[in-house]
Amino acid sequence: MSKQTPEQHLHDMWARGREFLGVKYAIMGGAMSWISGHQFVAALSNAGGFGVIACGAMMPDQLAVEIKATQELTKKPFGVNLITMHPELDALIDTCIVLNVEFIVLAGGLPNGASIKRAKEGGAKVICFAPALALAKRLIRNGADALVVEGSEAGGHIGPVATSVLAQEILPHITDIPVFVAGGIGRGEAIVSYLEMGASGVQLGTRFVCATECIAHENFKKAFIRGNARDAMPTVQLDARFPVIPVRALQNEGTRLFMDKQKEVIAKFNAGDLDQMAAQLEIEHFWAGALKRAAIDGDVENGSLMAGQSVGMVREEQSMKQIFAELMGQATAAIAAKE
Repeated sequence: MSKQTPEQHLHDMWARGREFLGVKYAIMGGAMSWISGHQFVAALSNAGGFGVIACGAMMPDQLAVEIKATQELTKKPFGVNLITMHPELDALIDTCIVLNVEFIVLAGGLPNGASIKRAKEGGAKVICFAPALALAKRLIRNGADALVVEGSEAGGHIGPVATSVLAQEILPHITDIPVFVAGGIGRGEAIVSYLEMGASGVQLGTRFVCATECIAHENFKKAFIRGNARDAMPTVQLDARFPVIPVRALQNEGTRLFMDKQKEVIAKFNAGDLDQMAAQLEIEHFWAGALKRAAIDGDVENGSLMAGQSVGMVREEQSMKQIFAELMGQATAAIAAKE
C-alpha cells in the first residue's frame, strides 16, 4: 500500500470542513466590515477558500446588491455574516434566502433559536460563533450546522479567552458538527496543529487584508505590513456595568478617540438617555465609521486599524492564490516533517 503524500494527508485531515463548505481549502475568510465585500469575497472563494460577506450595518437592500455582485464574480460557495443585534436581522435573513445564499454566519452575540430556525427553514446552512463549551452545546441544540471557535488573538471584536484554550475546551467534546478555529492563525503549521486537535478547518482574516484583490487603502495595508503582534492591542472596558466588547486594533490616535466615545456613551447610558441595545449599537456605529476612515479612506491615524495578533506575519502584498500557496506549502512541510 503506497504511503500518503503530505498533500493527501492534509486533504484527508480537513475533508469534513472541505465537504461542508464545498471548497478546495477549508479556510473561511473572516468577515471584516468595509473589506469583506463582493470583490474580496469572490477572490477568496475563487482562490479555493470560503469568502464571507460582512453585512455589518447594511440594510436589506444594500446587502442584496452586495450578494448579487458577489454572485456575478464567482460561482464558488460563499457565506454572509449577519450581526445578531442588527434591528433588521429577520429581513436580512430573508434577503439571503431569497437570493439563494447557501451559508449564513450569525455573529456579534449569541443568536436565538428563532433566527437559526428561520435561516435553516429557508434552506441555508447556519454557522455560529461559540465562545464557550456550554454555549457550543446550546447552539447545536438550537440547530447550528457548524461552529467557529474564535480566540482573543483575533482582530476586531474579541472575547476574553485565547484560541489555544478555547480549542482545547471545545474540540474534544464537539464532534457531531464541523468546528472551525479562528484567532491568531497566520501560518500553515498552525492550521495543521488545529486540524490534528479535531478542527474541520480554520478561519483567517488579518492574513488576507494585504491581498492584492483586497480593496483596503494602500495606507491601511502599509500599516499591517509595518505592524507587529505587540502593536495589536484590545481596547479597555471603562465601566464593568456597561458591557463593551473589546476590539483588537493597531494602536493609534483612533484608539484614544474610542475611549472618549465610550465615556460619552456610558454617560448617556447612566443618565437613562440610552438603553443597553441602543448604546451597543452606538458603539458599533462608531467602529464602523472609524474602520471606514482607515480601511477605505486611508486615515490610519484617526481611523481604526482593526487587526489580529497575526499581523506580524503579514510582510508583503500578495495575491489570494499566492497566500493560499504559501499557507499550503507551510502546512504540507509541517506534515512531512512529522513523517
